[in-house]
Amino acid sequence: MNRRDFLKTSCALCGLAGAAALIESCKKTNSTSSTPQGPTVNFTLDLSQPANASLNKSGGAVSSAGVIVVNTGSTYIALAQTCTHNGCNIGYNQSSNQFICPCHNGIFDTNGKVVSGPPPAPVKKYTVTKNGNILTIAG
Repeated sequence: MNRRDFLKTSCALCGLAGAAALIESCKKTNSTSSTPQGPTVNFTLDLSQPANASLNKSGGAVSSAGVIVVNTGSTYIALAQTCTHNGCNIGYNQSSNQFICPCHNGIFDTNGKVVSGPPPAPVKKYTVTKNGNILTIAG
């Protein structure tokens, strides 16, 4: 094999290896095995305060301490507010009962698990307890 043929073959093989590495790096990870992402919190929200008034109706949501708290109509749900893909804030969609990231259409279920889109990991779900007008969010 002459020098020119050797260089052509070597470059072609390097190109194939590079393309395979690029494709592998873009492959979606299995989000169901990933650890949920979110801050550790322990705080309260007073439902009688005007800032939290939206939580008194179905579909209402409040963001506090990096957590989005939602009244689903039958219960309260709290998830980490930051999408695990690019860090955008997720919001609640009452009609689909899902949390949606507006940046790249990442979708999370009410347990924080990735339903679709590019997020590589679920968001953390928090425990919500209600005592009178006080919601306690912890986890």
